[in-house]
Amino acid sequence: MRHKIIDTRRRALVGATLSSAVLGVVPRLARAADPIRIGVILPMSGPFESTGRQVEAAIRLYVARNGDTVAGWKIELIVRNDTGLAPETTKRYVQELVVKDQVAVLAGFGLTPLTLAATSIIPQKSPYIVRTGFTLSQVTQPLADRAAKNGIRRVVTLVADYGPGLDAEKTFVKHFTEAGGAIVESIRSPLRNPVYAPFLQRARDAKPDALFVFVPSGEGTGVLKQFVDRGLKDAGIKLICTGDVLGDDLLESIGPAALGVISSHHCSCRARLTEEQGVRRGLRGS
Repeated sequence: MRHKIIDTRRRALVGATLSSAVLGVVPRLARAADPIRIGVILPMSGPFESTGRQVEAAIRLYVARNGDTVAGWKIELIVRNDTGLAPETTKRYVQELVVKDQVAVLAGFGLTPLTLAATSIIPQKSPYIVRTGFTLSQVTQPLADRAAKNGIRRVVTLVADYGPGLDAEKTFVKHFTEAGGAIVESIRSPLRNPVYAPFLQRARDAKPDALFVFVPSGEGTGVLKQFVDRGLKDAGIKLICTGDVLGDDLLESIGPAALGVISSHHCSCRARLTEEQGVRRGLRGS
């Protein structure tokens, strides 16, 4: 049932995006016979591939179920892979899509640095930018509130050092400290080629009750495995994170390290994964 709900939300968001795109550009088209081209730029390879693959799959699913025509206008999708961490590649694709392919709408963009060097303020930069999803603050505040209400008093934060990570850190720190908690240390990891082991060792040395983590989707496997390898779990440190870290499509690769982790997301609010649930999902080690 949960997957059905998630699927419905994804299709609704994609449908809203496509419909908005059509209604917004119809007056500008010279001929009704022209298709409306939508350029979609996504990380289809590299460390954030899972994000790009999920977005493309959602778009393809919507088109397969609802057709490629909206309000009588034919929709043509042009997908480009920017690999996730190459702003110069993204810029080149944008130029090609606008000038050569003459797209009416640009969509996608897996990471904030590939659009603007900011995050929650992106829609404010132009009246032609629309967000159909959520902000990190919305999924981080519940984690901070829950931690404070469940006996967690000392926390180390570990976030990727870019816009969304800073948003998540700021929100968690604000709400957790307002509820009486203490931030022992705030750690930021590089976005490019991060090595999490030394940061997790710092977190363990600080002896917090819990570690709060945000990294982009796709990076959770490395974080959780190092969390176990570095002995944080054995030391009794809890791991709480946004849903980006513990996506459903990452659970198989993460394996038993996912057991006991608490995450929050706008479409996948997961309670504590018990050992019994882990066995059912094939996460128990040999």
